[in-house]
Amino acid sequence: MKVVILAGGLGTRLAEETAVVPKPMLEIGGRPVLWHIMKIYAQQGFNEFVVALGYKGDVIKRYFFEFQALSGSLTIDLATGKIASHGGPVDDWKIHLVETGLDTMTGGRVGRLREHLGDGTFMLTYGDGVADIDVKALLAFHRAHGRLATVTAVRPPARFGGLNFDASGRVTHFIEKPQIGEGWINGGFFVLEPGIFDYLKDDQSSLEIDGLEQLAARGQLMAYRHAHFWQCMDTLRDKRQLEQMWERGEAAWKRWA
Repeated sequence: MKVVILAGGLGTRLAEETAVVPKPMLEIGGRPVLWHIMKIYAQQGFNEFVVALGYKGDVIKRYFFEFQALSGSLTIDLATGKIASHGGPVDDWKIHLVETGLDTMTGGRVGRLREHLGDGTFMLTYGDGVADIDVKALLAFHRAHGRLATVTAVRPPARFGGLNFDASGRVTHFIEKPQIGEGWINGGFFVLEPGIFDYLKDDQSSLEIDGLEQLAARGQLMAYRHAHFWQCMDTLRDKRQLEQMWERGEAAWKRWA
């Protein structure tokens, strides 16, 4: 089963970082967040990806084009120009890097991928969110309900911690930021049937408005509730938080050795 990753947006909230590279290429622990997302799927057995490119798509192409050669040691014969790679283990992934336009909306990007996806069920997520999600359980849930689409519902961490105090106003203790501090939101990690394409008419179609909202109105959208770790990288603050988690060995989404 193919996994679509939307990686073409401008990432305007991270403009100081994305002026050089697209948001999915911003690094956590020396690897792009895009790689982390792909690793979440691949370590659960889903290793064929269709990446929807747009803004600075050439950066993503170059990364994967050079991935194997730059993953280990090289021998370069300057006289002949021959290069021999002595790389270490490389992930066994098949990656389709598809240009979907600079100004195309999310639904339009998905629509442009139709010829690459065929007539089967496929998975899809955004190129900036990680989670400790059980992808096989998500897929089993989707197959059991029989609708056209499944969205993973998540409860993001509260932005602020809290505090408790007694009737006199004396603070008794602080409360750390809980993971389920907010209401349920769209966390990506979708499973979709080809019928979704009927709702995505052109490049200006929105996956969320023209696709998901219309499916919900027709009773064709189900929510898989993921009550554990999820975090998007929407701001510089989010990026720093994910980097700190990785550095401390507390990256909850890292379920591989």
